[in-house]
This record gives sequence, C-alpha cells and structure tokens, in this order.
Amino acid sequence: MTVAVTPMEQAYFDPEGCELSDFAALVERELTPDQVPLASKIKKNIPIYDMAALGETLSDVRARQRLMAEWAYGLRYGAGVLVLRQAFQDLAPIDAASVIYNRIIADEKAATGGGADHFATTGANDRIWNALQKLCEAAPDVFARYFCNASIAAVCEAWLGPNYQMTAQINLVRPGGAAQQAHRDYHLGFQSAETSAQYPAHVHDLSPVLTLQGAVAHTDMPVESGPTKLLPFSQQYRAGYAAWRRADFRAYFEERCVQLPLAKGDVVFFNPALFHAAGENRSEEIQRMANLLQVSSAFGRAMETVDRRGMSERLFPALVKLKREAVMSEPDQAAAIAACAEGYSFPTNLDRDPPVGGLAPQTQAGLFHQALTEGWTSERFNKALAAQDLRRQA
Repeated sequence: MTVAVTPMEQAYFDPEGCELSDFAALVERELTPDQVPLASKIKKNIPIYDMAALGETLSDVRARQRLMAEWAYGLRYGAGVLVLRQAFQDLAPIDAASVIYNRIIADEKAATGGGADHFATTGANDRIWNALQKLCEAAPDVFARYFCNASIAAVCEAWLGPNYQMTAQINLVRPGGAAQQAHRDYHLGFQSAETSAQYPAHVHDLSPVLTLQGAVAHTDMPVESGPTKLLPFSQQYRAGYAAWRRADFRAYFEERCVQLPLAKGDVVFFNPALFHAAGENRSEEIQRMANLLQVSSAFGRAMETVDRRGMSERLFPALVKLKREAVMSEPDQAAAIAACAEGYSFPTNLDRDPPVGGLAPQTQAGLFHQALTEGWTSERFNKALAAQDLRRQA
C-alpha cells in the first residue's frame, strides 16, 4: 500500500508538491485581541503597537521581556508581521537622514546610474545599498540619533536574540514606481528554485529565524503611495520557499494581500518567510522613502559586507559627545552600538584571540561599551580596534 506524502511531511520541498488549499487554510483566519494583548489595535490582521504608550515598558526588564515574547510568538506563530506606531517620536533624525540619503542617491545616479531593486524593474525606483555604513560615514552624529532606538532594538532582540547584525538599504519609489512581485526574503528567498529545492525541509524551517525584515517610514505612506503588500499568516506554510514563484500562489497573494498606511516614524517588521511585495506608487507626487532594515542573527551570514570597524571609529566620538551632554539613555546608547559594531566573537583566530575569563573572546561591541564606560580617547579606542582586528586574522 502506497501512502501519499504531503509537502508538510516530506524531507524535501518542490513547487509541484505544494498545495494552494493547504496554504489557504493557514492564511484564511483572523487575529484576535487575546492573541496580542499588548497591541493597541488590530487592522487587517496586523497588530499595531503604540510605542508612545509602551515606552516605559521597554525600561522595565520583565515588562520588556513580556512584550518581546509577544512579538516573537506573533512573528513565528501569529500573523508574522507587526507595526510600531511612533517608533520614532522625534522625527528630526529621520529628516536629517533623508537629506543625506537623497544626496547619496543623486551622487550614485550621477556616477553609476543607481542601484537596482531585487524584485522590481528598474526605472522609477532608487536603491542605496549598504545605507547603514554610508550614513555612518557621512554623518555619525545623525547615525547615532537615528539608531539609538530602543523600540527597534527590542524587536530585533525578540526575534534574533542579542548580538544581531544590522544592515539597511534605502528604497525610494517615485510616482509611477512599479510594484514588486510576491516573494519571500533572504536566505532561501534569494536562492534560485533549483538551489532552494536542494536544501532539506528542516533548513526551510531554519532560514526565517536567521533574519528579520523591517522598514522605517521616512515619509507618510498612504495606500496610494504603495506601502508593502503583506499576507498575514503566510510565513507558516513550510513549503513557501518552493511555492512563492508559482503563478497560482502569486495570484492568490494578489487577491488576499493587505496594505496598511504608515506615518513618518512608523516601523513595520515581518518574518522574512511572509509573502510580501512593495506596492505600486499610484500617487501623483509622493516620493515614498523607506529604510529597509535587514537584521541578521549572530549565527547567520548577513547579505551585505559592512566595515564595522570603520563605522565604530566614526561613531565613537559622536556617542562620547552625546553621553557627555546626557541626552542619550543607556538603552538608546546600546541600541546605537548594536546597529554599528560586530556583536559576535566568531569567527576568529583562537591562537591569537583566545577566550579570557569566559568561553568567547571580547566582541567589537563589547570593546566599544568598555571604551565608552571607561572614558577612553578616540585614539586609544581606534588602536584597540586595530589590535583586535589583527588578533582575529588567520
């Protein structure tokens, strides 16, 4: 007797074995308030968190952990997406960063024609790759005020744990900018269908917990400007990395996806396995700018190469100044360092960089915290960074 094996049970996934009915059964449900008790509201199956009201929650260890637990559960087993309203209550850092990003876009278009999008045709869209490093190099003071965001840090830690690696890319979609096609994201979402099929099913389960996708709204984003199209609960379909290119799954996505308007300073985060796509900018005059945060687990490989030592050298004097002026809390300071410095000890050369007083050598972020706490000069910090880099080389 032959027993049929479904994509949910087999060791490998392939597009032909995916069943749209199984996918629909997971997606066609309703998120209820008891599942997201700390959310201020639910819109279109997406929980909305009012960070102006939850600010004090982040300063209490146990309350912060309860909030992070709700976020982590929701990203994995719930809707797979959440919105932080007023994650930036002070919009000045966003405006300052936008000025710099627009200048970078103009300079890069003049030099090379600009960066292309992964899942949309080139033309009306502009992209800045490695916007994280470029902002830090251009204006470390703006970088410090932008990334000293305890709300963003808490979501990253909730999904990835400590020592995550921040990367960021600016996406500017002008009126007439085309929509993306429905897709899943990095890691397996950036492999060809043939390569993805070679990875066993348990790796398909692992891939989403290695990264977190986010987007900071740099402009108000009414629906006509094309905010990201999202399909809540779709991250729960295990074979989704095999299914997302299929025409019937993409057609179903277009029928069922939702869009939420965002205000400048809002941030949306979602599981990278969520079916999603940037929308078409159907407005007449809105220049829709978002800073796309792609945050990686310390246990994974980030998509972009980032000069974290160079960024740390530039950021250190800015944080020293802000600390001296007492305008930045310790959690905000930690968030800025986490967005900049390498937070993981490995890989390293254990002959020259052995663990001292623990199981792992000091991280670059740990060195940054030590220097800031002990009041080092920039010269001393830069020398220590160079020595640490040398120890880590093969």
